[in-house]
Amino acid sequence: MTPKKEKITVEVIPIDQITVINPRARNKKTFKQIVDSISKIGLKKPITVNRNPNRDDPANYQLVCGQGRLEALIQLGEREIPAIVVDVSEEDSLIMSLVENLARRKHLPLELLQDIGELAKRGNTDTEIAAKTGLSYEYVHSIRHLLEEGEERLLSAVETGKIPLSVAIDIAETDEEGVQEALADAYQNGFLRGKKLLVAKRLVEQRQRRGKAIRRGRSTATRSPMSSETLVRAYEREVQRQRFIINRAEITQNRLLFIVQAIRQLLADENFLTLLRAEGLETMPRPLADLVAIAVAE
Repeated sequence: MTPKKEKITVEVIPIDQITVINPRARNKKTFKQIVDSISKIGLKKPITVNRNPNRDDPANYQLVCGQGRLEALIQLGEREIPAIVVDVSEEDSLIMSLVENLARRKHLPLELLQDIGELAKRGNTDTEIAAKTGLSYEYVHSIRHLLEEGEERLLSAVETGKIPLSVAIDIAETDEEGVQEALADAYQNGFLRGKKLLVAKRLVEQRQRRGKAIRRGRSTATRSPMSSETLVRAYEREVQRQRFIINRAEITQNRLLFIVQAIRQLLADENFLTLLRAEGLETMPRPLADLVAIAVAE
């Protein structure tokens, strides 16, 4: 990281002299919000760059953090940008950039995992990664293990909160038969209950059918025919969903009937009607009035 003795300054530098050493894909909606904000009130926070230690590189600076702000100014046609300029080694510059990405509140799950993997590739131990990112040693160690095993599905599920990290480790370290036992243990220990258990089972099925990695984009390969067992499970799930919808509809209908009957009884009370007239509430919404009228007719 930046040593305390290093001098940090803010300068206005040419945008075309900056190179992005750790580029990230940007959400279009979020990027548009950044552009709109800067166009209206200007740049509130300068980017951070490092003086390029590579003399053979024509760019004078390497971007450490602020890619969204940099690209927003480029889109707005600006040629210069305020920047905090640091002087560190290329290794420290990359680490600063990775740690900045880890610290972002809205990061994609696999981005966080890839950054941990990148820090590991550059020779950082689990203890060093934990210290630099503020994550726990146990978390970093487990994530590295899943990364080395190529468990993208499990990693994504952990980062989105679908399953606990401990359950992902248990699934990764056992065979197909042991996975069911791991899910049962997680249920008994209270790690997976209700909807989370169903999500975990679906995840395990996808991992068994499609593999550990997450495929990006649509596959051109033809799908294998569904087995009779898969069709039965799909039918049972749909039946359960339909039953749930019907039960909810019946509960809602019963509540509505209770409300209508209560209103009908109140409207039969002359004292209540006098109170409504005094408050200027003689009328009611047409749909409710129609329901009350139907109830009276019945």
